[in-house]
Amino acid sequence: MDSNNPYPVGFYFELSFKGQDAAFKEVSGLSKELSLEEVTCGGENRFKYRLPTVTSTKNIVLKRALIPEGSPLVDWCASSLDEGLANPIEVHDVSVNLLDEEGKVSVKWTFYNAYPVKYSVSDLKSQESEIVMESMELAYTYFEVAQDTSIADLFS
Repeated sequence: MDSNNPYPVGFYFELSFKGQDAAFKEVSGLSKELSLEEVTCGGENRFKYRLPTVTSTKNIVLKRALIPEGSPLVDWCASSLDEGLANPIEVHDVSVNLLDEEGKVSVKWTFYNAYPVKYSVSDLKSQESEIVMESMELAYTYFEVAQDTSIADLFS
């Protein structure tokens, strides 16, 4: 890692699905949040206790240029969304890897038991020459973050 710029950049990343890398323009929804429950204590009217409950997450959203010939990721979305619940939904682990300037993984987010919940294509407009984008939204059970120890050492 460049000692002059120890901070990773957000534009150099890859997505790994079933052992294959897939290029995306944008990945969003990488967040966790601790939910709170407010409890009123009898006789105390000045405040409520705010107690932690469970961690919640958002779906991850993947955006890229439309791939006309299909891909394993698009096929997985189609089979999950088109067949409804007639067949069991197939879950897979999906990883998003943030890369350093040498192409090595510096931070890795692994989403466990992910499955597609939405697929969409950008609007088609006859008077604009924009690239057609496809978007896939995945739900998952939980995610973990792993950092390269050499990067973690820079910030400690």
